[in-house]
Amino acid sequence: MYVKKFEDLNKSDIPIAGGKGANLGELTQAGIPVPPGFVVTAQTYEKFMVETGINDQVLSILEEIDINDTKALQAAAEEIKAIIVEAPIPEDMVLFITEAYNQLCQRCDEDDVEVAIRSSATAEDLPEASFAGQQDTYLYVSGTDSVLEYVRKCWASLFEARAIFYREENNFEHSKVLIAVVVQKMANADKAGVMFTVNPSTGEDIALIEGSWGLGESVVSGDVTPDNYQVAKKDNDILNVTVSDKKFMYINDENETSVKVEVPDELRKERVLSDEELIELTEMGKRVQAHYGEPMDTEWAFEKGNLFLLQARPITTLGDVTEDVVESSATGEVLVRGLGASPGMASGNVKIILDIEELDKIKDGDIMVTTMTTPDMVPAMKRSSGIVTDEGGVTCHA
Repeated sequence: MYVKKFEDLNKSDIPIAGGKGANLGELTQAGIPVPPGFVVTAQTYEKFMVETGINDQVLSILEEIDINDTKALQAAAEEIKAIIVEAPIPEDMVLFITEAYNQLCQRCDEDDVEVAIRSSATAEDLPEASFAGQQDTYLYVSGTDSVLEYVRKCWASLFEARAIFYREENNFEHSKVLIAVVVQKMANADKAGVMFTVNPSTGEDIALIEGSWGLGESVVSGDVTPDNYQVAKKDNDILNVTVSDKKFMYINDENETSVKVEVPDELRKERVLSDEELIELTEMGKRVQAHYGEPMDTEWAFEKGNLFLLQARPITTLGDVTEDVVESSATGEVLVRGLGASPGMASGNVKIILDIEELDKIKDGDIMVTTMTTPDMVPAMKRSSGIVTDEGGVTCHA
């Protein structure tokens, strides 16, 4: 089957719909408010790669790569992506994807409904490995031709350099990791962010919520330091509110895309979420955790006062939580303070990274200091004993 609606999917359908698609189906079936959509299945991608004859070509390029040679890895990734994006989609697939998009337009009562086109790898959001952020998402896509173009770009993003590196590092066979594509009505968020249903660093039973203005992209990518809220789940008591200076936000522009703009001065230091919205989010977090039976990492958006969930996945960091308390006898002047995304202690030589080209400076055990990490920095991050950034919240690091 080339396409599946969210209503026909559940969390056991990761082999068909990938982690994201399967969980959106599960949330839809559980009655959680999710913008409607469908999934172009992983088997469609597999068939596309084989029928167009490009599968062997891609695998032979991958066999030659040394993943620790950053420049060679980037060059191979670009070559593979170009091969996929230029291969025409077989006609029968085009028909099914077009029909599914037309049905979504009818359902939303819009001629060319704007959709988010989101990658959903079959090895994504697993309890033991998080591939979050490794493949691409495209926002405000509308019209059949654009939908088909961006579905292919999502397929190609399975071979971003960072994704190739992660699979090699974690011994996932490239040929076994497939990609489904989620096509979902855009939530035109006034405010958006992430909610962990427990503290992802400590396991403490609170809702840890991060939010900013506009689309959630700014929070997940780390382009902005979001507001941080902590709510006790047992009685919805608001334990902590940290309001940040939110310099940037993502909004829609007329060219089918999202653009990064400066937050208006009056909103920069304004609190994003009211007490009522925090309680509404916490209640939804409790519902989602009860439904899945385990702590969850969720993405949410408020559009004109209505709350939507855009994603839910198991929290993958909790196995690392330790109870050890380390006392430091070090004395000296505190140079800088910040929010601990993954609290702990580390020491090493400080290396300041101002550009992605400088990642080779990071040797084993160094402390990486940079404006904000990106998924492309993962190879260097693995060599670091600690990371300090100017921007970002718990979400983008977790």
